[in-house]
Amino acid sequence: MYRIAVIPGDGTGPEVVNEGLKIIEASAKKYNFKYEATIFDFGGERYLKTAKTLEDKDIEELKKYSAIYLGAIGHPDIKPGILETGILLKLRFSLDQYINLRPIKLYNADFCPLKDKKPEDIDFVVVRENSEGLYKGMGEFKDKGTKDEVAIQISYNTRKGVERCIRYAFEYARQRNKRKKLTLCGKTNVLTYAWDLWERTFNEVARDYPDIATDYAHVDATTMWFVKNPEWFDVIVTDNMFGDIITDLGAMIQGGMGIAAGGNINPHGVSMFEPIGGSAPKYTGKNVINPLAAICAAGMMLENLGEVKAGKAVEDAVIKVVKSKLKSLAAGKMGYSTTEVGDLVVKNL
Repeated sequence: MYRIAVIPGDGTGPEVVNEGLKIIEASAKKYNFKYEATIFDFGGERYLKTAKTLEDKDIEELKKYSAIYLGAIGHPDIKPGILETGILLKLRFSLDQYINLRPIKLYNADFCPLKDKKPEDIDFVVVRENSEGLYKGMGEFKDKGTKDEVAIQISYNTRKGVERCIRYAFEYARQRNKRKKLTLCGKTNVLTYAWDLWERTFNEVARDYPDIATDYAHVDATTMWFVKNPEWFDVIVTDNMFGDIITDLGAMIQGGMGIAAGGNINPHGVSMFEPIGGSAPKYTGKNVINPLAAICAAGMMLENLGEVKAGKAVEDAVIKVVKSKLKSLAAGKMGYSTTEVGDLVVKNL
């Protein structure tokens, strides 16, 4: 029995989560596993009513679950940063979800903005460190509000945090068993403290994985190669901020935010799975948002829980739908409604 904590969240989050839950239910029947889904109302509406985001007691409650399934966080009536810090980052940090896993895979060449690129050219994974770096929130103002103001934002990197992320990436490259190549994406020529630690650790850990080829690319070069030669990549490991940036570019080359799913992973605890596109408030309630990213996130969650066949079946069903049914992956242009797309995936399981 898997206990799944469901946080539909804001905007179109509840709509896409409903379709994901539809797929989980169908998968459970087909692959003979049991689950229990519990809905939590964390998000913008709750904050507007109570002025609360996540409390420590909420975190303790969520620790009792097998996984967390998240729709979206972000409300147009709430200042940016409040919900993101108080819910998303608090979940990641408090539950020690130190890996952000982002598969970048093209399902249909017709939806790729890059000329002459095929599905076999865009099939790689970004392993992003998810608990340190600039997103740790450390820093200070000096002389705030004056002409001499200084804002200091600290990139906090520990040997332990860096090594466990890098080691996870090596293990993932081995388990993925495709090109068996791991690329370190950083900025060693300018960020000489943090990236000295990252590079030294990467080279030391690499000795334990002689079967995995390694290379290095600056983050600016990585964005260039994503566009020009995405086929060069297999698994990429990088820090929190660089990972945040390059995975959005990855989403675009795989067809857009409507197909981009991610996992916030604690290999020894509670992990959280979500579409990465945000709450898209302008589409709320219109039944036009693409639910496939949320459905893919549900597939990732099933695989992470150990239901590997079910997770693979969800992805295969999504591929069939993307290849043969949809006119576009963009909201309102798919040729089907949100709920109809969910039904199509269920039909193709």
